[in-house]
Amino acid sequence: MNSTLFQACASVLAFSTLVLSPRADAADAPTPFVTATANVNIVSDYRFRGIDQTWGKPAVQGGADLSLADGIYAGVWASNVSGNSYPGGSLEMDLYAGYNGKINDDFSYTVGGYGYVYPGANFNKSACPSAAYPAPCTLPSQNLNTFELNAGVTWKWISYKLSVSTGDYFGANASTGYSGHTSGTLYHDLSATWAITDDISLVGHVGHTDVKATYAGINPDYTDYRVTLSKTFAGGWSVSAAGAGANNNRFYRPPVGGLSYANGDTRNVNKPVLILQAGRTF
Repeated sequence: MNSTLFQACASVLAFSTLVLSPRADAADAPTPFVTATANVNIVSDYRFRGIDQTWGKPAVQGGADLSLADGIYAGVWASNVSGNSYPGGSLEMDLYAGYNGKINDDFSYTVGGYGYVYPGANFNKSACPSAAYPAPCTLPSQNLNTFELNAGVTWKWISYKLSVSTGDYFGANASTGYSGHTSGTLYHDLSATWAITDDISLVGHVGHTDVKATYAGINPDYTDYRVTLSKTFAGGWSVSAAGAGANNNRFYRPPVGGLSYANGDTRNVNKPVLILQAGRTF
C-alpha cells in the first residue's frame, strides 16, 4: 500500500473514534444533532460507473461522514487507483456535501456536490511511448479532477439521481483528443434495493453516461450495470458480491480505449467482472 493511501486510511480510522451516535442501550435517548461515522473496505476490483479503475487489482478504500439532524451532510472518501488510467497518480480522494430531505414516509430527495481529486495525476506525466501515446509523443498538460452537482429522488425502494459535471469530465477536452469541452456531461443513476432479510439485501443498478463531446469521431456514451448481494453482521461488519460491467466496446476496449498511460499494457476496462467486498462501518 502506498504511503499516501495508508495515511488516508489511518485518518479514517482515527476519525471513527469521534462517532457520536447513541449507545445501543440508550433507545430512549434523543437523536443527536451531529452524527459521525467512518468506514474501511477491501474490494477485489474498483469499478467506477462500470469502468475499471485498478486494472483488475484489489483496492483499499475508506471514508468518513458527518450528518446533521436537519439533513445536511458532508464526507470524504479515498481509494487507490491505477497509474495506467491516471498518469502520475495512484490515489482518488472524493469530497462531497449536500442535503437530504423527506417529503413524506414514501418520498425523499437529495441535492449536493461531489468532487473527485487525483493528487499528482496529469496527462503530461504519461510515459512516452506508452499504449495511449505511441512515439513520437506530445503530452498535454491536463489534470483529471472533476466536480459534479447532483439531485435525486427516492420512492420507497427505488431511487433516481442525476449528476452533471461543472467542468471538463475527468480531463476530457480538445487537448486530450476530444472534439471539445465536456462540461455538462450527465450521469443518470437508477437503483433499486430489496431487503431479503434484516441483514441481507439485493441492490440492482443501471446508469448511463452522456459525454458532451466525441473522441476521434467515436461517441463515448455508455450504459453500466451492477447487481449486488450484501450481508451485514454485528459490529458494523459487512460482505458483498457484485456483478458489474458496461457496454460500448468500441470505445472502452483496444485499440481505442483501455490503453495504459504508464506502459504498453491494454485492458478491456468495461468487461463484466465479479467484485468481492469486505469491510466495516464504525
